[in-house]
Amino acid sequence: MRADGGFNTKPLEVCFVDPMSRAQGLRLRRLSVEAYQPTQYARDLTFGEAARIAALEAEIALADSF
Repeated sequence: MRADGGFNTKPLEVCFVDPMSRAQGLRLRRLSVEAYQPTQYARDLTFGEAARIAALEAEIALADSF
């Protein structure tokens, strides 16, 4: 899913070769700090690897629900 709520239309092969977008990098870095998991962020992630953004958002939402 894209940052604007739409879905990524890139083929799967491209997602794991292309570098993550600037928006993905900024968002992932912010979320990794917020979730107290700074190791989730790395500058050299691919577009597909940066999909861990959704997992971090879910973890933060779960923690906020308590």
